[in-house]
Amino acid sequence: MDDFSRIVLEDAPVNITASCLENCESSHNYLKEISLRSTIYGVNTGFGPMAQYYIAPADQLSAQYNLIRSHASGAGQPLGYLECRALMVARLNTLAKGYSGIHTDLLKVLVEFLNKKVHPFIPAHGGVGASGDLVQLAHLGLNLIGEGEIIAGGVKIPAADALAKAGIGPLKIHGREGLGIMNGTSVMTGIGLLNLISSKKILDLSVSASALLNEFMESFNDHFSARINEVKYHEGQRAIAGAMRNWVDGSKKIKERKIEPLSTDVKFTEKVQEYYSLRCVPQILGPVLDTIRNAELVLLNELNSVNDNPVIDKENNSVWHGGNFHGDYVSFEMDKLRIGLTKLSMLAERQVNYMAADYLNEKFPKFLVPGKPGLNFGIQGMQFTATSTVAENQAYSTSMYIHSIPTNADNQDVVSMGTNSALLTSKVVENCFQVLAIQWITLVRAYCLLSDKTGVAVKTETRVKEFLPLVEPTIDDIPLYTHIESLRQLFVSGNYSKPVEI
Repeated sequence: MDDFSRIVLEDAPVNITASCLENCESSHNYLKEISLRSTIYGVNTGFGPMAQYYIAPADQLSAQYNLIRSHASGAGQPLGYLECRALMVARLNTLAKGYSGIHTDLLKVLVEFLNKKVHPFIPAHGGVGASGDLVQLAHLGLNLIGEGEIIAGGVKIPAADALAKAGIGPLKIHGREGLGIMNGTSVMTGIGLLNLISSKKILDLSVSASALLNEFMESFNDHFSARINEVKYHEGQRAIAGAMRNWVDGSKKIKERKIEPLSTDVKFTEKVQEYYSLRCVPQILGPVLDTIRNAELVLLNELNSVNDNPVIDKENNSVWHGGNFHGDYVSFEMDKLRIGLTKLSMLAERQVNYMAADYLNEKFPKFLVPGKPGLNFGIQGMQFTATSTVAENQAYSTSMYIHSIPTNADNQDVVSMGTNSALLTSKVVENCFQVLAIQWITLVRAYCLLSDKTGVAVKTETRVKEFLPLVEPTIDDIPLYTHIESLRQLFVSGNYSKPVEI
């Protein structure tokens, strides 16, 4: 994950070792030789349901170009720069394994695209995630051969002009490079890994927000104590509880649970236990952490796998035809991650509501209004945005993994919809950052309204002071959309202190 992050997010340079090039060249030569005497899908046959048609040697290279051009049929908004870098890294990594029989020129051109920061024009809509991300990767292939358009400075320009300016010679196809570019799970995997990087930031922000809220409300410490979470056998839950304990360490606001004498008062003046949005954080966010951890394992396995078809196995003198391009692993994990993040956003919105509702928290004025109720409105408008955004997340959380629709003249009769799942998860990720920005504005405003700030945990005080310049709490009502966006951008960048590791 660190290697992936450096290349994609930091534009770290990419190199290919001599041994890798030698291995891929050997695989290419083996495929070239065996295809002269054996039927090999996608080399001397047609593609998909037209695989029963023989392609004569004179037409084989043209068929590869035709495959790229015909499938460059996507629609919708183009993928962003980071998404394109992510999918190129994923494609390069699987091709470099030496099981695709591709010419080394393809590896070299992909490396140049990455190192010279070329942004391919790849529409978001098109792939069904079964023979891989065929449509999106076809658009990559179109740019690699110097056709179509490339994004430069936010506008589309002819790919031939962009490559010439970058000093990149277009890819010349030698064998099965057309199919080799297109046949795999690289788009869903690359986008999925970006989602995971963001998900870790989102979880960190949610756990620390929950710790702050419990501290502001002077909650009892037992619901995130080691003992109560030790008797529940889920690693994620235990880790979340541990992070909360770490965050409030040294706080004088958190109350220690003790066995108290029995009170016979008709109604207790102090709550015996907190509302679920405060008390059940380890149980709610624990599954999200477990899901992130499992998804990272699955997606890194996919990133480092051979997801082409056929698989060229020169060591065993074999060519294996199968379905390693099928994206169910990624699709399923993205569905689960999307659902987990949606639940996290629901928790954040409920915690905002708890701070906004004076009859619930019994500590802060309604909507955290520091001025005159009725004349001033505080966070009232901002909460609407949080509620609306969470509702959108809930709509996005329908599973794509189970929404297989047969296509390709029924050749692809069971598909994964993995890229759709990864893209929908990206939308939920974006929405979570917005909801968390609203939550943190609310938390900072709540902190400013605390009548007694003595004894607050050091981490809490540090975090509030860090975010305070972007929040600007005032008595008068002011437009808050710029504050939400500023905080959201900060969260996406990750350029803020993270005193607790989860």
